[in-house]
Amino acid sequence: MTSTSDHTATAASLLDESDPLRRYRDYFLDSTEDRIVAYLDGNSLGRPLAATKGRMADFIDNEWGARLIRSWDERWMDEPTQVGDKLADAVLGAAPGQTVVGDSTSVLLYKLIRAALDGSMPSGRDEIVLDRDNFPTDRFIVEGIAAERGATIRWIEPDAASGVRPEDLLGLLGPRTAVVVLSHVAYRSGFLADAPTITKLVQGAGALMLWDVCHSVGSVPMHLDDWGVDIAVGCTYKYLNGGPGAPAFAYVRSELQDRLQQPIWGWMGASQPFGMSPNYEPAAGIRRFITGTPPVLAMQPLKHMLELIAEAGMLAIRAKSVALTAHAVTLADQWLAPLGAEMVSPRDPAERGSHITINHPKFAEVTARLWDVGVIPDFRPPHGLRIGLSPLSTSFSELEAGMSAIRDVLTEAL
Repeated sequence: MTSTSDHTATAASLLDESDPLRRYRDYFLDSTEDRIVAYLDGNSLGRPLAATKGRMADFIDNEWGARLIRSWDERWMDEPTQVGDKLADAVLGAAPGQTVVGDSTSVLLYKLIRAALDGSMPSGRDEIVLDRDNFPTDRFIVEGIAAERGATIRWIEPDAASGVRPEDLLGLLGPRTAVVVLSHVAYRSGFLADAPTITKLVQGAGALMLWDVCHSVGSVPMHLDDWGVDIAVGCTYKYLNGGPGAPAFAYVRSELQDRLQQPIWGWMGASQPFGMSPNYEPAAGIRRFITGTPPVLAMQPLKHMLELIAEAGMLAIRAKSVALTAHAVTLADQWLAPLGAEMVSPRDPAERGSHITINHPKFAEVTARLWDVGVIPDFRPPHGLRIGLSPLSTSFSELEAGMSAIRDVLTEAL
């Protein structure tokens, strides 16, 4: 007799064989020698590309080691905007001149939320709208800015099992709304927000829309220009595989760039960085959102991954993401639901990013045990086990092995 596991393993093998992106898995470092059975946390930290090691060595030997400070004049001064343009083209659906790479997500959120609020307050707009279940950084940054500037926070109370829908904003938007801050993909549930509709709704109320795209960039196609998005901020160490602490990025719609004044003035965002002028004069365009010296070394792995994404194409990456999460949902229903686990992510793939979350009271304990045996999901309190599936580096067989281990360890824990 053939077991359910055998059937699933066969299904996973067939899915891998028919995967048009299967060859891209070979581009990433193999971690099986470190007893990694299944890496299901690509939505927190992506795997490194194998080529990055050699490319970083070449960068150190040549651009840094041989050219030394001359590289600033030769190319490094333009890295934040040039890499920003590549990122915009590959994953944001944005024209050049609107994206800059540098700082952390937290710093960029502060600079751009504060800029949006400050630019709106003279016209009586002093309210920031965001949801209670947004990522802690977003909430904390907004709370700090509100305290600093005497602004009011209007809280959205979304369904925790999904996320913010357009109707959740009704009654919250008005003549005092300055900026709305939402995540494109919810960090807990993986809910994919209707960004075009919500953006139009916010702008119709006269406010600015800021999207946190950390959990969607590189896994969900975006069309920021076509959607009319005002501002977006995202990180590069998840599906963009930039490495731990890789710099974040900011998108600012071209029409807003000269209108918004970011609050952290620094020499690299000045019109003449080497002019050593007595007073600050912001640079034209997107450069004005730079503050200090750009993290050039930390940008290099990101550049390599953007090349790979551009080659594979975001539509194909999204199709693989949908197939992976659909398979994960099927396995969760078959193997984990009978053990008392509850799916808290959307079942409609059109409303789902590239991770799913399953709840069970034992999952904190289970996650710790899984890490010990080389299966790496992550845990989000109070009971959520997140399964993050990075389309270019994750196989269906790896997913099946991880889900099988989750089932076995959960069974032992009960």
